[in-house]
Amino acid sequence: MYLRRHSRKKADVEYESWSLVESVRTARGPRQRIVATIGKLPGIDKQELIGWEEIGRILDGKPQPQPELFKKRGEVPEWATVNIRGIHVERLRHFGDVYLGLALWKRLGLFEVCSRYMPAGKEEIAWSIMACILVLARFCAPSSELQIAESWYSKTALEDLLGVSGRKLNDDRLYRSLDALLPHKDALCRHLQQRYGELFGTSFDFLFYDITSSYFEGTGKNNPQAQRGYSRDGRPDCVQVCIGLVTSQEGLPISFEVFDGNRADVTTIEEMVMAMECKYGKAERVWVMDRGMVREENLEFLRSRNARYLVGTSRSMLKKFEQELLDVPWQEVQAGVEVKLCQGPEREAETFVLCRSRKRREKELSILNRFVNRLDEGLGKLVLQTQQGKLRSREKVERQIGRLLERNSRAASLYDINVAETGTGKQRRLDIQVQRKQERYEWALQSSGSYLLRTNWQEKDPQKLWKTYIQLTEVEDAFRISKSDLGIRPIYHQRRDRTQAHILVCFLALAMWRSLEQWMSGCGLGTAPRKLIEELKELRSLDILLPTRDKTVRLRVVAKPTKQLMVLLHRLKLLLPNRPKIIHNVVQTQEE
Repeated sequence: MYLRRHSRKKADVEYESWSLVESVRTARGPRQRIVATIGKLPGIDKQELIGWEEIGRILDGKPQPQPELFKKRGEVPEWATVNIRGIHVERLRHFGDVYLGLALWKRLGLFEVCSRYMPAGKEEIAWSIMACILVLARFCAPSSELQIAESWYSKTALEDLLGVSGRKLNDDRLYRSLDALLPHKDALCRHLQQRYGELFGTSFDFLFYDITSSYFEGTGKNNPQAQRGYSRDGRPDCVQVCIGLVTSQEGLPISFEVFDGNRADVTTIEEMVMAMECKYGKAERVWVMDRGMVREENLEFLRSRNARYLVGTSRSMLKKFEQELLDVPWQEVQAGVEVKLCQGPEREAETFVLCRSRKRREKELSILNRFVNRLDEGLGKLVLQTQQGKLRSREKVERQIGRLLERNSRAASLYDINVAETGTGKQRRLDIQVQRKQERYEWALQSSGSYLLRTNWQEKDPQKLWKTYIQLTEVEDAFRISKSDLGIRPIYHQRRDRTQAHILVCFLALAMWRSLEQWMSGCGLGTAPRKLIEELKELRSLDILLPTRDKTVRLRVVAKPTKQLMVLLHRLKLLLPNRPKIIHNVVQTQEE
């Protein structure tokens, strides 16, 4: 079966329709039989012709302009005889990924806000355009400024989309663009917060805060913030900086701060809260943080500012709710997860939510038993060696016990180990006495998979409290995206201002990434931006050279996307230029 187009002209008006036709075999040969008359098919009968000059309108998301009341006569087409054998293609460029990135940059309003705060001056290329190039490169293919200038930019269609020649782009200009962008960090963050509300209806009743680190390649001597500290990247040999990120409930990045690499997480909360209140006003927001970010002094600080919080607590606090762990009933919030509302033992204004997870319990028990078994095996070997008289040095035995406890720290607190000497002279022996703390071991088994939340928020529904807290995973996911997909680590910049500008560029790219997730989710395309970017990266722009008798016509076009990609673009309502653009005519010589 196939579709057949029908056209009929009546009173100078052309009417078109479609029918579904089937090929059938007959005694007189194959014939076509109309199965059904479909009528007019919108979207297929008339395709909008889009030229390169209309790209700005498409990227801004503006609707197609209304047709004129009196149509002007179209341009008379030019005809030429083309040498088919001489047709060839040049200047293949990546188009789809940078086109999508530029659409996000404009729809977030970053083009306008950068132009406002970085107005054009005597520079040959506006700083707002250079900032756009830096963020698009970070979004599409994270690389250094040198690689952007020498390799990446020339392989993309940004020269056509932005009008900046690749010959004018160099690493020095990109570095100076970082310097021009950094002073406007707070203005960009305020703009994004406003834009999120306009685009996605995002509210900022909840602020999710967490901290990560990023290490340096190099000594970082020119950056006083580059210090050695607890490395989340597994690189304690390198200096690092700590990055505190605040996001909305949907994981949209709102603001960030850069701290010294040796700062403890709990020491950053007061500074971050004060910075947010100073920049965005003091409002009744709920701060959501995990247990590693919290200590009693921080909670007292939040209460003194009439701020609300929803935080995790240390495992030691679970002991106060031992009876509640055994009592029923529990409320199931999702498969394998149960919660229970408890009243605080000290403060009446605080509410505690006791949570337990079946999968988390299985994981923690597996880890605990692995450490216990390894420690039992190692201690058993030491006991046997001392009984056989192979180990006589008390210092050596104690060092080996210390190494065992260090390697199996999760189970170290469950044992009492004493080393004593018996006998004298040749009869001298070491006696290792190992005793498991059974009560503590049983408590470890009982509390596995359980954790406690603490809040002064007036909400009393434990299910809502748990679901709000669990959205902290969105911040953790933002860190993963920043490090894996946007290449925030390692940091090669050695100056403090350049380091902060690099993190700002990554922050803006993360805002584009998260906005794309919201865009895709609203269009029913899931939430996998990397897959979409990889698909669009295969869409290229190219120049087709048509040799004629006296000249060569160069047409700049965008390759036709695959059917699957056309569906994606249709869902995103992102149109592509489908009308060729004549770049220039090359007059051929007599010898040619």
